Amino acid sequence: MGITVDVAYKSLNKFTEILCGDKVEILHTEDSHIMILADGMGSGVKANILSTLTSKILGTMFLNGATLEECVDTISETLPICQVRQVAYSTFSILQVFHNGDAYLVEYDNPGCIFIRDGKLMEIPQNIREIQGKSINEYRFKVQKGDALILMSDGTIHAGVGDLLNFGWLWKDIADYAVRQYQVTISAMRLAAAISRACDELYQFRPGDDTTVACMRIIDSKPVHLMTGPAKNPDDDGRMVRDFMSDPSAKTIVCGGTSATIVSRVLGKRLDVSLDYVDPEIPPIAFMEGVDLVTEGVLTLNRVVQLLRRYAKNETVSEEFFEELDKNNGASMVAKILIEDCTEVHLYVGRAINSAYQNPSLPFDLGIRQNLVEQLKHVIEDIGKKVSVTYY
Repeated sequence: MGITVDVAYKSLNKFTEILCGDKVEILHTEDSHIMILADGMGSGVKANILSTLTSKILGTMFLNGATLEECVDTISETLPICQVRQVAYSTFSILQVFHNGDAYLVEYDNPGCIFIRDGKLMEIPQNIREIQGKSINEYRFKVQKGDALILMSDGTIHAGVGDLLNFGWLWKDIADYAVRQYQVTISAMRLAAAISRACDELYQFRPGDDTTVACMRIIDSKPVHLMTGPAKNPDDDGRMVRDFMSDPSAKTIVCGGTSATIVSRVLGKRLDVSLDYVDPEIPPIAFMEGVDLVTEGVLTLNRVVQLLRRYAKNETVSEEFFEELDKNNGASMVAKILIEDCTEVHLYVGRAINSAYQNPSLPFDLGIRQNLVEQLKHVIEDIGKKVSVTYY
């Protein structure tokens, strides 16, 4: 089947707490993607430790082929005992999706997974197993492209309890809201952020419990090719451009005026620069037939790195962040593609040195272009995308 996934999550800390008591672990194996959501008992530091231990244990053991029984047994033996309730307690949900379309869902005391297909809510049947005295729902099924699967901590169904809503936000109401938000093109992060934002509003922006929404979208592979900088040896220009344009299914981005000129010359395509300065700090984009996006180089990439770092932090992803991501400037357009329309990135980087970038008075803490490319590579990896770099 050859599917891949778009995975994202958004967490709200309980009001006044610095640490979140929920923890999401996202893992990749050679043939699958795994998303684990653990919810530690209580809130703050103790809950954070419980959920972190649970998610790390489950992730490590699953990656090493352990059975569900072994995982639950290890968690029971490992987690510290609550001195008040005399139980070692953390709830969890595990979702594993294989590249052939097989999926495996495990749920222990978290709200049930929301499964959306073709804009409709799909039923997840109850298949309860008793392990170590715990009732665990286990479900094996097939996924297809376009599906959305949403895991949640119980902070979602507690939103609005005793305030705006008598009994909180019921699971069915959350599922109906998710279906209304669902579109074939909506990214995992926008879907997770929309549900999280609705919870925050029901809490009147003072969450009474740690609240996490983790979303997995089943999508096609979406490679992105990004070229920046001229080759150290001008004789390599042609080879660099041919490599850059080698995959007809990939979105193509050129960052840099010199790079764009080289691509234009090698491909024999006209380069037209926009005269619209939509952001005074970011130079305008350009247009070239056969290339999806052409932008200025170092200033634009520096802003891209800043946006991706904000996204990687998760807690800064808000409505304002998406408004900035939707802006019509080169940096926002590149960042939006890398976040929402990309599963893997191939960077084609020229090593020729531009003396202008060595000017210490420039408004960014960069050395040469390669330093910026390394920052870009690491932050793209931080948001869960595969990255390869080819230098010329």
